[in-house]
Amino acid sequence: MAFLKFNKSELVNLSYSLRREIISANKTGAYCNTSILTCNTRRYHGLLAVALDRFGGDKFLLLSALDESLIVGGKQFNLGIHCYGEVYEPRGHKYIVDFEADPVPQITYKVGDIVFRKSILLVPDQDQVMIKFELLSSPSKVTVQLRPFLAFRSIHALTAQNSEARLTPAPLQGGVSFRVYPNFPELMLQVSDSSAKFVSSPYWYNGITYSDEYRRGYDCREDLPVPGWFSFDMKEGGSVVFSASLKEELPTGLKRKFTDKLRKMPHITNSRDQLVHCADLLVSDHNFRKKVVAGFSWMYTGLLRETLQALPGLTLYAKGDKEAFEEILDNLIADEQERLFCKTTQVEAPFFMATALQAYIDYGADPAKVWDKYGTTMRGIIESYLPGERKEVSMQPDGMLWAQMDGVALSWMNAYIGGRAVTERAGCQVETNALWYNAICFCIEMEKQFGSAGSDFVARWSKVRDLVKANFTKMFWNDSIGCLADYVDNAGQHLEIRPNQLFALWVKYSPVEEDLFPAVIRVVDRELLTARGVRTLSPRDGLYKGVYDGSQYERDLAYHNGSTRPFLLEQYVAVSFQVKGASFKNTARALVDGFYEDLGKHGVGSFSELYDGDPPQEPHGAISSALSTAALLSIENMLDKFEENAK
Repeated sequence: MAFLKFNKSELVNLSYSLRREIISANKTGAYCNTSILTCNTRRYHGLLAVALDRFGGDKFLLLSALDESLIVGGKQFNLGIHCYGEVYEPRGHKYIVDFEADPVPQITYKVGDIVFRKSILLVPDQDQVMIKFELLSSPSKVTVQLRPFLAFRSIHALTAQNSEARLTPAPLQGGVSFRVYPNFPELMLQVSDSSAKFVSSPYWYNGITYSDEYRRGYDCREDLPVPGWFSFDMKEGGSVVFSASLKEELPTGLKRKFTDKLRKMPHITNSRDQLVHCADLLVSDHNFRKKVVAGFSWMYTGLLRETLQALPGLTLYAKGDKEAFEEILDNLIADEQERLFCKTTQVEAPFFMATALQAYIDYGADPAKVWDKYGTTMRGIIESYLPGERKEVSMQPDGMLWAQMDGVALSWMNAYIGGRAVTERAGCQVETNALWYNAICFCIEMEKQFGSAGSDFVARWSKVRDLVKANFTKMFWNDSIGCLADYVDNAGQHLEIRPNQLFALWVKYSPVEEDLFPAVIRVVDRELLTARGVRTLSPRDGLYKGVYDGSQYERDLAYHNGSTRPFLLEQYVAVSFQVKGASFKNTARALVDGFYEDLGKHGVGSFSELYDGDPPQEPHGAISSALSTAALLSIENMLDKFEENAK
């Protein structure tokens, strides 16, 4: 029995099924993402999107959809489904009787006595999607027609009918190929049935509407060309494999290839397996350079903060893969020289290099080798925050970091409305200064033990470390609210109750005295903790927005002003174990299990970027988030350690 599945009553309910998405990704950077009905509801949806080096490595959607029709006794039954304004046509979902999500998405249709199934497989190591069609039951021969909807556009864009599109097929064995626009690669469309024919009949389907984009206030309509259709006959028990690829295939080998690839897919029997599998999808190996994908399907690959924060979870805690940890980190350092050493609008991001390396050492890496390889990078990061080195942030005489650029949000809370930052937080930010202190302490301790003889780094930076330690609590602690201020500027402490203070307790070298930890956790428990992550702002604040929905404006207001972040549970759980000890184990287990209960929501089998701050805490944002996935893996690792220590 499949681990993830849906029944007919759920599938025919459009308000239910269209909000649930499937996502497959591979190491080439390609992905397949659509709803469980294969009705596209976002511009990012499609059966095959690929990373194209010729266009800077960005992702481009080539094959948007593939509509199936069954012709029996002169009658045609269309199994596809598209939205046009408020009308869905055709309404093939009414024939769906079953959906299973593992090991690959598999949809079963029933048309009278005919039972027809399709299975969608994104090839793990190639820019190719394969769809296997099986006629499980039929009293007579069935003619199948497949209509490919081509896109050939950036995943972020929409297209309109135009005269530049080239829809004349180029013949190849078992199919045809298309290069709709110049400079794009050819898309090879082939079928395994040697008797299949392609009928060229170009037609534009205009006004296809992406309902989720419409709901969120974005441009939502586009025109897509269908160049014709494949036609072939099937008998009961027969199967045919369709392939869309950047490489020509041998049609007679398509069935065998599908079977071989399917057999090698990971066997998923429980939620922990699914979590590890999801982590694997979030590590890309495009051009044999491993990087972290921040999230599917629109978030970018190789982002600094997201990579550094997610790296231990996605590599060490998922599969114990130290080699992948270092390869990803090495690629990140090579690609992000400017942000690491010169300028960045997320001023705290470079300091996560220290927390990632600390996690690596705690996992068993040789600290001497780690410092020999990464010490120069860490020292360079610290030195780059000296006065005059960076325009956006610099060290003050009291050792603290002041971050300010007019109109720019210089932290991870960086939503904008009309070009204006929603949460600018100019001044001394609590998490930035806590991470700064931790990075300095880490560098000093590592340099003492493994640094080069004669280096004056320890002497110079020990003074700064002591300054930060002496001033941190004085600057941020507030007795009246019993926790830390979110940031401090010339007007004084800003006392919005936000989760950023958790980082000040979580870092290995905390600038906060441990006797203050329980008070902070009490505030977080009371104001910020939910069953699906930590709120970004207390509900008692006038700026709080508890539902992340509506227009772009409304969502941006809620993005850092109330919506929860699952990734913040990593910090919360770690500190809570420190404060509450063994009594917290069941709470930690329940928090993780809550996300497993949601595997059938939003991104089926994946872990969402954020949730509503208000009950019932519905998921939103990217359907598969590197930060959320990595945080849950980190918590599972904490729970594993707790169980081991209890034996």
